[in-house]
Amino acid sequence: MKITRAVVPSLFTTLNIFCGFLSILSVTQGHFQTAAWFIILAAIFDSLDGVMARITRSSSQFGVELDSLADVVSFGAAPSFMVYQAYLYTLGNWGIMIAALPVVFGAIRLARFNVQLVGFDKDYFNGLPIPMQAITICAFILQYYGDGFGLSGWSGSGLTILVIVLSFLMVSRVKYDTIPKLSKRQIKAHPWKVVGLFIGILAIVFSKGTLLFLMFTLYILFGLIRFAVQGLTKSFKKTENELKVAEKFSRIDI
Repeated sequence: MKITRAVVPSLFTTLNIFCGFLSILSVTQGHFQTAAWFIILAAIFDSLDGVMARITRSSSQFGVELDSLADVVSFGAAPSFMVYQAYLYTLGNWGIMIAALPVVFGAIRLARFNVQLVGFDKDYFNGLPIPMQAITICAFILQYYGDGFGLSGWSGSGLTILVIVLSFLMVSRVKYDTIPKLSKRQIKAHPWKVVGLFIGILAIVFSKGTLLFLMFTLYILFGLIRFAVQGLTKSFKKTENELKVAEKFSRIDI
């Protein structure tokens, strides 16, 4: 078997899948916080496979497809199983349907991304990236799933709403910024993205992870607010143009 440079990023993608499996295994043993950390570790490997692909210059369609399969496992199936076992099983059949949303909509989101993919560098994503959805759910579990207490009351309802909202955001048209690469060209092109990334990392590190859920919530809200503002701006401009056209025709009639 010939060993090529493409093996390097594929190795990190394989570790991504393995972490997803370990997360599912941890949930079956009742270790929900450990399961959440395995999904976050899978996200780290998911980002590193892209870095390794650029370093080794071995980006390929095979890598894209393997990465998508890994993401369905680690950021779709694993979070779906985790939220079902953590709380949604208490909702009966509705809980099953809601718990299935991350894996179902995540798969749809990845298929759409692969079809629309042109090149390997993007400034933004159409829809919430599936790793961001998974990490946000994990951050909620780490924040509110206490050992021996579980989720109940408002925290259980909060998880239910969070899963539904994040799942629909994945297949939405809301634009979300990509994580900037730490290169001179990227820093010059997107200085505020780099500053925001460092502020977020420092906040998470110095808070020992307690601000993880807050940071990802702000990222999601920023995309929603920008989408709403852009929509209102376009609507206002369209209305203004229609008024100008109507005024022009009214003058002609006169």
